[in-house]
Amino acid sequence: MKAAFLFTLALAATLPVHAAPAPEAAPAANRFAMRMAPAERFEIQGMLVERHGQGGRPLVLIPGLASGPWAWQDLVRRFSGERAVYVVTLPGFDGRPAPNGPPLAAARAALQELVISRRLDKPVLIGHSLGGALSFAVAQDIPAQVGGVISLDGLPVFPGTEALAPEQRPLMAASVRRRLEAAPADAYAEQQKQYMRSQGLVDMGKAEDLAALALRSDRAAVGAYMEELLGTDLRPGLPKIAAPVLVLVPYFEPDASQDQVTAMMKLEHYRSLLAGTPQLIVEPVPKARHFAMFDQPDAVADAVRRFLNRL
Repeated sequence: MKAAFLFTLALAATLPVHAAPAPEAAPAANRFAMRMAPAERFEIQGMLVERHGQGGRPLVLIPGLASGPWAWQDLVRRFSGERAVYVVTLPGFDGRPAPNGPPLAAARAALQELVISRRLDKPVLIGHSLGGALSFAVAQDIPAQVGGVISLDGLPVFPGTEALAPEQRPLMAASVRRRLEAAPADAYAEQQKQYMRSQGLVDMGKAEDLAALALRSDRAAVGAYMEELLGTDLRPGLPKIAAPVLVLVPYFEPDASQDQVTAMMKLEHYRSLLAGTPQLIVEPVPKARHFAMFDQPDAVADAVRRFLNRL
């Protein structure tokens, strides 16, 4: 868990101070930047929402830190033919204008508004990393309106910080943000690639493309989200979640052997951080790193399908 924490700090420290607005689609060389045209596009409190498909039990797809709709395009293609799929882009990410004020709290409120104002019928919230934490938060805030939560390598507390005392958490979070803001930017692109190669993906052929996409996010916004995330512990509210919860845990044997962590140990650690969740399923995604939807798209989609069939 400590390794994941340190690599996440390295990721954040590599992002540019001023990211240019992202075009609708990046150059054709980046195969993951192209995305399906939505049926509808609108904003809620600065959060971009793109709807694909209609009917059925809705899905709300929430990307993680420094990510955009490109993170979920495989699930959009697989599921939008049978149901409404809403993909959000948080302020400051993927070329969106940076947020004003605490971004995580604003994103939490915007997601609640999306569910309530659009009268979504028991949607399933699907989040990656930071998006998973937001899914837990919204499911706690409006438990009667949420039909399910799927978190891909996202937890209610940031791994490596779970033992911090409440009074230590904001101090540590502010320190991390200061380190991020002070980091030189000249080598950010190469460092970002290294993160993707060493922690983000098993498939090295995809690392450079995803690194380029992550670099479209605003560095200051990334720091603000990270500070708030590191200062947050959602574990006390887990018993409030009324909906079933599925947590998908990427696992790559060579990494685990180096860290002396077995698959069972990692699963049990995640379960310990989710203690108190009333309806919890924790499943591994073998041969995958943090961006498991790119390493093992079939396995992730199959897990989502099984979960939806159980509802």
